[in-house]
Amino acid sequence: MARSIPMIITNNNILVKKRDENTFTPFNMPGIEDIRNIPFYHQFASRIAACQNEFKEFIKELYGKKLAKNILAVITPDDTSPLERIFINEFFVNSGACKAVAQMNMGQALSKADDKYISLSMSERNIILQYISNNEVKAKHYYSTHDYDVETIIKDTKKLHIDVEYVDAPLYINNFNRNMDDFLDKGIVITPKEFLDKIVSIDVEKL
Repeated sequence: MARSIPMIITNNNILVKKRDENTFTPFNMPGIEDIRNIPFYHQFASRIAACQNEFKEFIKELYGKKLAKNILAVITPDDTSPLERIFINEFFVNSGACKAVAQMNMGQALSKADDKYISLSMSERNIILQYISNNEVKAKHYYSTHDYDVETIIKDTKKLHIDVEYVDAPLYINNFNRNMDDFLDKGIVITPKEFLDKIVSIDVEKL
């Protein structure tokens, strides 16, 4: 029987759910530097075999040697590009730590109760506004983290997609990275603990 392993790619590491526990432990690759506006895992490419082996051993220590049973349920930052998604998928599948990878972005994990909602988050690179409908990203808009106007972004929630132009959709503020102070009074705030609680029971079939 396949085994789903929830994981979160954060700004500086990978959080992996512990076996039989509702807590996460970080995977940190030695020698990785902080480079402004470049996700840390880009550096995996320069020594990919070593990084894949480190990750495989990490998963083996957490979940045992039956790696072919694993499906990695990977939650990515909201501004992850299509090319980055391909790299992430290939990195994990070719590491030998799993048989398959399923991905979705953070915004898609913010609510299980709403069929339609708006998500707002901030990565190392961008502020990201998204319209989520039935677990799919239907529209997305980026703003600079260095030059933005809070009220303009909030007004743009009504312009993001025709579905929400005349209908109130809940606005979820993803404060997982604790960087949304300017927006905490603008919507429903998801704290780091609340976000992790949602991920521990994530349904791979919806990824």
